[in-house]
Amino acid sequence: MAHHPILWTFRRCPYAMRARLALASSGVKVELREVRLKDKPQAFLQTSTSGTVPALRLPDQVLDESLDIMIWVLEQSDPQRLLDMPQEGWDLIADNDGPFKVALDHTKYATRYPDVNETVERRKAASYLVSLNERLAGQSWLFGNRPTLADLALLPFVRQFAYIDRAWFDAQEWPNLIAWLDRFLASGAFMHIMNKHSPWTEGDAPLWFSS
Repeated sequence: MAHHPILWTFRRCPYAMRARLALASSGVKVELREVRLKDKPQAFLQTSTSGTVPALRLPDQVLDESLDIMIWVLEQSDPQRLLDMPQEGWDLIADNDGPFKVALDHTKYATRYPDVNETVERRKAASYLVSLNERLAGQSWLFGNRPTLADLALLPFVRQFAYIDRAWFDAQEWPNLIAWLDRFLASGAFMHIMNKHSPWTEGDAPLWFSS
């Protein structure tokens, strides 16, 4: 068994994105293993009991919740002071991971939910985004002039919602939100975490990921 951290990930998954964002910020070095979700390797399934990404294998435990991974990584090294945020940041993350993510899924994958009104669900998601737009007024990040854990935790999901219909998203009255998202999409951090890697197979040399 490897004695270094191993992150099982999938490039486009927003949960995995935010785990990689925390890693990139921290500089903590891990082995990155990209998973093909339609053909999950046995080594991954032995790590993640839920069979979902991200999953971080540590020498003494497995973390398979993205927020837990972010917190663990930043507790090792947090040069940007991302964990230094008010309680309201944790509340925003809870709302993102709860009601907003449900409404996002009901909008993006509407055909999977024939009993749910897509328009109503998009309106629910939009009400959360309006509140973020108001918070971003006059500042670059959710809590001022520097990012916090909340920014990194939310942005991949706002991106996912925006690209359901980017033209519709850009037509809404939330200019601060659009600027926040576009700044993130143009950032070096986003480019770094979105590098493409071949799916891991048994016997591959380690692919190291850090800042």
